[in-house]
Amino acid sequence: MNKKGALESLLFVAGDDGLSMDEITSLLETTPLEAQNLLTEMRASHNDNIHSGLTLIETRKRYQLATKREYAELIKMYAVSPFATHLSQAALETLAIIAYKQPLTRMEIDQIRGVQSAGLVQRLLLRGLIKEIGRSETPGRPIIYGTTDYFMNYFGLTTIDDLPNVDELFQMQDNESFDLFDFPADEDTDNQLAFFKTDSVIPEQE
Repeated sequence: MNKKGALESLLFVAGDDGLSMDEITSLLETTPLEAQNLLTEMRASHNDNIHSGLTLIETRKRYQLATKREYAELIKMYAVSPFATHLSQAALETLAIIAYKQPLTRMEIDQIRGVQSAGLVQRLLLRGLIKEIGRSETPGRPIIYGTTDYFMNYFGLTTIDDLPNVDELFQMQDNESFDLFDFPADEDTDNQLAFFKTDSVIPEQE
């Protein structure tokens, strides 16, 4: 196994939660010195490569992949462009999970969806539909997410309690796959899920 490639894959999956040195050494079964060398090489590789839009950053002793600063405006333009006007079903699913289960971390979102959601969470952040509301007291102190006032205004909510009651949709059996938009068709469920199945354009936040 190529450890540099393995480390990059792990950092990509970890998303904005990042990985600590202890987590990296444990997952790669390596020493702190070798892990530090891998991180140094990766940072240099991305920073020296003008064709790479990524860089390696360290925040609160956790390492994560991030986009380079020179592309920040381009990413913001994309987030509010016609190319990103409609939220995909996966993004709506992620938004629904955050709305109903907030506050929660990205790892908790991943556990509910069954797949990693770093990119979707980032897109919802850029669209102003969710926000960082703090950090968990669990190891690594991952970021906690919740919905924004813009989310409330867009969906016409006065309080979060105005959301349709879909608690039963989150009742999962052990080891059972979960898809927020894959439930038996009945009138109540259709009405509840239609709340997040909008084809309308979500306008740019002013």
